[in-house]
Amino acid sequence: MATNAEIAGRFEEFADLLEADDVEYKPRAYRRAAENIRAHPTPIADRVEEDDHDVLAEIEGVGDAISAKIVEYVETGSIDELEELRAELPIEIADITRIEGVGPKTAGKLYRELDIETLDDLEAAAEAGDIRSVSGFGPKTEANIRENIAFAREVGQRHLLGEGRPLADDVIDFLAGLDAVERCEVAGSIRRWRETIGDIDVLVGTDAGDDVVESFVDWGSVDSEIESGPEKASVRVGEIRVDLRVVVPEEFGSALQYFTGSKDHNVRLRNYAISRGMKLNEYGAFDVSSLPADEEGRRVGERVAGETEAEMYEALELPWIPPELREDRGEIEAAESGDLPELLTREDVRGDVHTHTEWSDGQTSIEEMVDAAEAMGYDYYGVADHAEGPGVVGGMGLSDTEILEQVEAIREVDAAREITVFAGIEANIDASGRIGLSDAVIDALDVIVASPHSGLDQDAETATSRLLRAVEDPAVDVLGHPSGRLINERSGLEFDATELGRAAADHDTALEVNSNPRRLDLWGSAVQAAIDEGASIAIDTDAHRPSTLEYMRWGVHTARRGWAEPDDVINARTLEELRAFLH
Repeated sequence: MATNAEIAGRFEEFADLLEADDVEYKPRAYRRAAENIRAHPTPIADRVEEDDHDVLAEIEGVGDAISAKIVEYVETGSIDELEELRAELPIEIADITRIEGVGPKTAGKLYRELDIETLDDLEAAAEAGDIRSVSGFGPKTEANIRENIAFAREVGQRHLLGEGRPLADDVIDFLAGLDAVERCEVAGSIRRWRETIGDIDVLVGTDAGDDVVESFVDWGSVDSEIESGPEKASVRVGEIRVDLRVVVPEEFGSALQYFTGSKDHNVRLRNYAISRGMKLNEYGAFDVSSLPADEEGRRVGERVAGETEAEMYEALELPWIPPELREDRGEIEAAESGDLPELLTREDVRGDVHTHTEWSDGQTSIEEMVDAAEAMGYDYYGVADHAEGPGVVGGMGLSDTEILEQVEAIREVDAAREITVFAGIEANIDASGRIGLSDAVIDALDVIVASPHSGLDQDAETATSRLLRAVEDPAVDVLGHPSGRLINERSGLEFDATELGRAAADHDTALEVNSNPRRLDLWGSAVQAAIDEGASIAIDTDAHRPSTLEYMRWGVHTARRGWAEPDDVINARTLEELRAFLH
């Protein structure tokens, strides 16, 4: 069954192909529809299959024409108009536009001039020096394309966490409802909350493996069965592969530890076990300290743990290590010394200081966004619409006059509510690191988020200097989505996270974990590097509509991958503490 993300993907492809064909206006409408489809809180396909087409009228930007295409896709698995467009422009548009600086228009021009349809075609043309011969291109552009081919290939094989995890939750809900299932849990990279996943791994503890496998492959959401057997099965749901493995209940804990990974963590943990006369595998923890080897040099030993995952660590006299930390970045040493962090939880978050409204490129009013924040139980909430600047989507940034007008509107809303509403702005960081706000605007605002939106192809040294200048600006409270990356779409800026963290700590500027699942920027290792230098973190949703305030889930787990504790996060602090942090 088609997921919201899959349906949204079709309209994003529509928009890209239309733009590649130099069609105006329509691509923007399709992109807006795709964004709202992706963020819709309920599965659209389920409702359409039940002939409940009212769901389509609920989605902003989805009119009759787009509604008809959604119904066509859900019912047939394709859209005739999209197939015709693909035939006219046989470009692997999603792959090619993952190259930094190659958008749909560029892809269309390269197709018309050089007949480039695939990444292989693009790489061959770049290697041959053909791209620089096209009007508007040059050696620098050609070199950039050549250098980013590998990135485009790699990310094309993985799905966003925000697409995979909701499906994984559905799988777990289904399996947990089966009488034969005693325990079930996701494993692999999705349990470690990595930003992208290859597939979804699910583990079940049961004494009736055949029955569970049969029910799994017959699940109504399954589009196709890849393979199945007595102990495991693989299916495809939409565009995502789901792998099920069944084990006996007494081996569930050891199997969960083993299949969660990461590989590097498991290797380090097994070596740690060996040094203490223990052996770990997917079947349990075994004490081999007093046993001689058998004829083949193996020491099977006495099984001392394996029913629960916590037992596996306890057998090594270690506390349980949260899955987000299992990346071999010092977590085993920290566990041994009693220095594991008390990780932030979703319940610790008290507010969100980077969100948008219809004043710039958001979809709803200030009042509607504040209503949603109040419903989430927040103590405070920040509106930070875009200021004018290069790279701001659709040129929808606010002028100084408009910012000051919005501040007055926010003050009126704040005065009428129990929740504290901050007047903020998302300023653009230009190529040199300046934010370009007037003193009058700076003085009027409660919080200034400064983010890069253009010039994202700078080298690491230049990018680091640029971001440092923004962090050191006394007006800046939060450095927003520091790399500017879009996962699986563009790599964004490379920079020295340690140096950035040190400067952020020195100048009381928070570094953002942008919770949009297409960004997750900062990411785990960068968060850890920044926190190690004493920097504060802000976890924001960058929400453009009420439903996307729920993106906070992705940001919290990303921060946990960076060893973040509540005290590290400015929006886990009380209102008074946050006010004290803001300049």
